[in-house]
Amino acid sequence: MKAIVSVKRVVDYNVRIQVKPDGSGVVTDGVKHSMNPFDEIAMEEAVRLKEKGKVTEIIAVTLGGAKNEETLRTALAFGATKAIHIKEEGEIQPLTAARALAAVFKKEGASLFIAGKQAIDDDANQTGQMVAALLDLPQATFAGKVDAGLETLEVDLPAVITADLRLNEPRYLKLPDIMKAKRIPIEAVTLTDLGVTAAPMVMTTKTTPPPTRSKGIMVKTTDELVAALKAKGLA
Repeated sequence: MKAIVSVKRVVDYNVRIQVKPDGSGVVTDGVKHSMNPFDEIAMEEAVRLKEKGKVTEIIAVTLGGAKNEETLRTALAFGATKAIHIKEEGEIQPLTAARALAAVFKKEGASLFIAGKQAIDDDANQTGQMVAALLDLPQATFAGKVDAGLETLEVDLPAVITADLRLNEPRYLKLPDIMKAKRIPIEAVTLTDLGVTAAPMVMTTKTTPPPTRSKGIMVKTTDELVAALKAKGLA
């Protein structure tokens, strides 16, 4: 059984995000990038399914410019058996990504699509659901455990799964695996090759940083706490 895993290059979660002076977005130049943490969980789950003999081939797919190849190398180091780079410069919105990923899914004859539930750069939480809709497949989103959980969902394959934080803890990548991944060829395609037209349906008008947190106050007694809360209209 083939499994497709989408992996996205995002600003590393440890980086302190800065808004551009003109409010057109956040600063991405010169800052560390890495694989989206939720996609790491999706990749880890695919590898575990392969280790159990339930998946025979793992195909990592990413969309974006040349630097996205680093993300595919990480996926190969995790244990992906094949990597496909959909080369496209500029912004890629969720619907365009979903159309491209759905096209790869059909092209490869896969039975399972696993993705992180959302990417930490836009927190859109749309791509997995859109892929399922485009392929007319059952979907299990925000998966916390594949096989068992608080609520058990059974879906027929082929299917789409999006991974939540509780699903697993991604493995530590060993240097030999990282070096081996650098020698594996990556298949490059374009949206045109896949018969997909970019679909920019969302326009960002302005990006602003969160408001600065006001300075706290120290209270010594419960009465002072209650009085302070009443003064702020919170009690």
